[in-house]
Amino acid sequence: MNFDLSDEQSLLQDTVRRWAGATYPGLEQLAAARGEPLGFSEARWNELAELGLLALPFAEADGGFGGGPVEVLVVAEALGRALAPEPYFASVVLGG
Repeated sequence: MNFDLSDEQSLLQDTVRRWAGATYPGLEQLAAARGEPLGFSEARWNELAELGLLALPFAEADGGFGGGPVEVLVVAEALGRALAPEPYFASVVLGG
């Protein structure tokens, strides 16, 4: 079995890691998120939407990008690595 990421998955991983690293450079975002009414930044959530990450696992016929579980894992891992407080998993995976 080959568990290596495809070229597209690696590109997605690099893109999300770079964005998350630049967006969440330290622990300040966790403290700031506590002060937000939703518990996370609405502006950051909109950035995730603009990047297409919220539509990633949904079928193209439904306006998504047709990504699978590996693509979702790549995004969730990158956001978790950066300690992003936005509810990606709860909203996109569980809610989707």
